[in-house]
Amino acid sequence: MSDTIAVADPIEDRVEAAEQKKPRRRPGGEALIIDPVLEKADHYLRLLRELDLTLVKAIDTHVHADHITALGVLRDKTHCVTVMGRMSEVDMVSMRVDEGEKIEIENISLDVLYTPGHTNDSYSFAMSDRVFTGDALFIRGTGRTDFQHGDNYEAYDSLFNKILKLPDDTLVYPGHDYNGDTVSTIGEEKAFNPRLQVASAQEYADIMNNLSLPNPKQMDEAVPANLAIGFSADRTEILDATISALDAIDLADQANNLFVDLREENERVRDGIIAGSVHLPYQALRGNIKPGGLLAAMSTNENQHILLYCAFGERSALGLQEMIEAGFTNARHLGGGFDAWVKAGGIVEKPYEPVNQG
Repeated sequence: MSDTIAVADPIEDRVEAAEQKKPRRRPGGEALIIDPVLEKADHYLRLLRELDLTLVKAIDTHVHADHITALGVLRDKTHCVTVMGRMSEVDMVSMRVDEGEKIEIENISLDVLYTPGHTNDSYSFAMSDRVFTGDALFIRGTGRTDFQHGDNYEAYDSLFNKILKLPDDTLVYPGHDYNGDTVSTIGEEKAFNPRLQVASAQEYADIMNNLSLPNPKQMDEAVPANLAIGFSADRTEILDATISALDAIDLADQANNLFVDLREENERVRDGIIAGSVHLPYQALRGNIKPGGLLAAMSTNENQHILLYCAFGERSALGLQEMIEAGFTNARHLGGGFDAWVKAGGIVEKPYEPVNQG
């Protein structure tokens, strides 16, 4: 018979303690926004202040052609996490999600549905009683399929085999509506949406092929702008503290380099981790660079280097900016994030998962 001895990791213990002690937002105070529009950014920010809400995540259902997204502005103003689907061709967002995953904040969980057809990067997000369909399904209409890699048959499949499979009483919130309506239900759209009164994918394709719609007025401006929403890390102090993936690989075995993983737990489980890194979710970072926090305690140790990393380098750059502004001189971040680490050949480990004792 042999005994199993659990050896405590002092850094991990301190991370857990710091997480438990971090300042709590008021209950119900977290918010997310879907498909925000640049022209309304000031309105969103005013609402957040008036309602005492913290914007945690900003989501785009796809790359829009009819307006410029507010994702970048909201990220810069609030340091929220930007989210898009894995198929999006944008230069950078904080998180990319796949079908079957969840997007979560306090008291809200969205199921991710990949619903291509309007564009090849269109996603919908469902809760227990409602679905946010972007431009895949409108009220009494559906999204056009004649640009941005749209496809009539994919649209039909997304509509009839995914969205319309939801219960009839599910509320439908489209990305916008040209007639001023804001909400419908799956049952209403099945019964009254003229584009859904078809018996086959070919019949649906015939309808869509004969719409003869003009291009959106802002298309030539909006699409390039919406593809380039990544956080600009061109400030000298951030550039000077940005480490390449190859350099990070060389630093990983040095005991005085603490790798801090800012991703969410589901990202770590899905994609793996850098061995020896500690987990401090991005939303907990701000509380831990304040006096008394885990990272604040390390800020005066000239021999201890802190290297932040996330999925693609956006959250870590934002976190680094906050640390520099708080007076840290020993913090750096991994340019390109974990994605760059993997592409450079860095070793990937799976995070520890507790064994089910049942």
